[in-house]
Amino acid sequence: MKLSKIKEFIKLIKEMDIEELEVRGLFSSFKIKQKKEKIIPKIEKIEKKEVTPVSLEKEELNVTFIKAPLVGTFYTTPSPGAPPYVEIGDEVKTNTIVGIIEAMKVMNEIEAGVSGIIKEVLVKNETPVEYGQPLFKVERK
Repeated sequence: MKLSKIKEFIKLIKEMDIEELEVRGLFSSFKIKQKKEKIIPKIEKIEKKEVTPVSLEKEELNVTFIKAPLVGTFYTTPSPGAPPYVEIGDEVKTNTIVGIIEAMKVMNEIEAGVSGIIKEVLVKNETPVEYGQPLFKVERK
């Protein structure tokens, strides 16, 4: 059996979380047996602690996030060298364009979807983003 095939079997065991795999040659005299050790989790006693409720400031209650509606590259500006669509302190309406996400060579304009004031820009220009990733922190009006 070739070394590359042996490596494939080992990789398969790791990826598929197989506990034991045995391969025997049909016409040649080889045998491979791989077995994972079972790990017994250690159980620790957790002490019960008193939990006090967290008081949120009034500002935090009115905060929401503009999130990425798709996976791609996020742009804060319409073109290189242009000013950003929005900056900290800017007021946005639900239909205000806050950035662009490029996905598969298509530029998708991202609307705020909420009215308020931009409190924080969470993603830098030309950064890859995931679906649902927060882009901006907005204080709702």
